[in-house]
Amino acid sequence: MPSLSEIVAYTDDFLRIREIGDWDNALNGLQIENSGRVTRIGAAVDVSTRVLTEAARKSVDLLIVHHGLFWPGLQPVRRALRRQLQLAFENDIALYSAHLPLDIHPKVGNNAELVVALGLKSAQPFLEEKGQPVGLKARASMQRSELVRKLRKALNGPVKVFNFGPKQTCTIGVVTGGAGSEIYRVAQENIDTFITGEAPHWAVVAAEELSMNLLLGGHYATEVFGVKALAAHLSKRFRIPCAFIDCPTGL
Repeated sequence: MPSLSEIVAYTDDFLRIREIGDWDNALNGLQIENSGRVTRIGAAVDVSTRVLTEAARKSVDLLIVHHGLFWPGLQPVRRALRRQLQLAFENDIALYSAHLPLDIHPKVGNNAELVVALGLKSAQPFLEEKGQPVGLKARASMQRSELVRKLRKALNGPVKVFNFGPKQTCTIGVVTGGAGSEIYRVAQENIDTFITGEAPHWAVVAAEELSMNLLLGGHYATEVFGVKALAAHLSKRFRIPCAFIDCPTGL
């Protein structure tokens, strides 16, 4: 069996953890180490008590997440954080978190995987954040209704559709997660159809003013792709099983 240090070193390089900027509380990379042994990889969008409990039930000893333990910032080790740490320690679960490095990865990233699922070709990076482009855009002449159908199929769930742009798309922008507040910056790229996870109320008003189609697939649903793909990649490379732990938030 490969060691935790081997897998972490490879994943850090594969995702370019040290090169890609992010918000401080993302704390990308290994957040909790275990005894050093890895026999099963788990993948989840968020770390939580539910996820850690299910990881322990599935005998996962390396859990990969998109949103790690420290998003709320520095805090006392009590209540929820104490419970989560206790679950990890008692069940020898290592925790690895990757936020922007996973969003933007060209092979296993959230954006890249969703673009492939939608059948979009020759997508190019756009929308700079923290020193690197965090979205993908593609020229695609497609009926808006067909794009919505493909998106619902890819996400296996509902999509909120705001039809303020052309019925025949020309340029589609994809930024998974909660990028709706970037709609004005997205519009500067001559994008007529913007796909993201969630948006503030005012972004819908903005979409109408900008004559842009806005498709909201859910923050959680648009970010399951990366952790699944990364876990599958590591599973194949290191020849250890993996499992996806599905704990949707409803957003």
